[in-house]
Amino acid sequence: MRSPVHLRKSSGAHRVPWWFAVILVFVGGRLASTAILLVYASVQGENPWTSAQPNLFDFSSMWDGRWYNIIAEGGYPVTLPYTDDGNVGESQWAFLPVYPALVKMIMLVTGLPWAVAGVSLSLLAALATSFVLYLLVRRVTGSPAQALFTLVLFQVSPISPVLQLAYAESLQWLLIVSILYLLVVRRFSTMIPLLIVLAFTRPGALAMALTFVIYGIWRWRERRRDAFPPAERWWLVAATATAGIAGLAWVVIAGVMTGVPTAYFETELAWRSAYIGYQELVPFTPWLYGLEWWLPVWGVPTNVTVWLGPLFFAGLFLLLAGYLFLPATRRAGIEIRAWVFSYSLYLLAVFFPQSSTFRLLGPLFPGLVPFAAPKNWFYRVGIVLVALALQVVWVGWCWAIDGSDWTPP
Repeated sequence: MRSPVHLRKSSGAHRVPWWFAVILVFVGGRLASTAILLVYASVQGENPWTSAQPNLFDFSSMWDGRWYNIIAEGGYPVTLPYTDDGNVGESQWAFLPVYPALVKMIMLVTGLPWAVAGVSLSLLAALATSFVLYLLVRRVTGSPAQALFTLVLFQVSPISPVLQLAYAESLQWLLIVSILYLLVVRRFSTMIPLLIVLAFTRPGALAMALTFVIYGIWRWRERRRDAFPPAERWWLVAATATAGIAGLAWVVIAGVMTGVPTAYFETELAWRSAYIGYQELVPFTPWLYGLEWWLPVWGVPTNVTVWLGPLFFAGLFLLLAGYLFLPATRRAGIEIRAWVFSYSLYLLAVFFPQSSTFRLLGPLFPGLVPFAAPKNWFYRVGIVLVALALQVVWVGWCWAIDGSDWTPP
């Protein structure tokens, strides 16, 4: 019978209380990211969001942070903006309301300006994410040391500066890891309110619904060794339905409020129009369109995409399958494996590959567990140093702005 691994004390794994170790790792990671952000802010030129050499908070609230600011101050437009050629343009409808609403509440209670309130909320959510991630990994692996090093990898990952930017990612990641923890401990009813909040924070609730389907099939298959009582089945069905319905709710709300049924999809498509023009949203085609756009940029003939597209998808699925069936990944449990598969499939289905894709890979962070399994110190120091170096690259390439920037974070 498979049952979740229970927390237990470790003889010498930690020289300090686990919660204090988590705080130390969190602070260390945020100090490293802060140093990188400060260096880039010191040489940042004037741009559409800030003056030259902005302070840390202003520098940390550029790009989509301004859209969240607009939502917090003015809400969502009833009338969609249109371009000169009659297509739906960019607007607030591409961004979900929970994060800007919470930041607005902080502003009203504390009197803090947008940038400070937004960064503060992201940091608080990131700290909470760190605690839950540690507890999740410790539960599924039974190893406090592996849990702590998973947290280290999370805090120094190439896109970890987003944990302290005025973006909704920290809040989304907190919800994701909390739901996965509740799935592991089988408190399915408690997941339901979190699923609703997740659906209105960042896209991803539909991937969570697929995660529950895979988990349910697994539990049904293993029911003779690990009982799957009717009460758990029905609560899991309810959670799956909630994730599916909530995941589509914003599409309906945007359509009703604007009078355009496809308002949300068309607004999202406006962001990729600068690359490939306006296209219909057909699952899995965005990556093919992306190949057609990026290959000529890299000097590859366009006609190569005829055979490279299928080969690309086959390679990605083989890579994903290889990861999912690694012994270290299997030991992480069905819950994390199902999420990594589901969210990866979701990304392939709907997102257009460009510089923002690195940030959109962020919700896969529970999948760091197997990379924290090796205990070799050369490996551990090396992977941390590589991650920090890539963090410098990500901030410089995607976040900092150099003239007419076409690499958004």
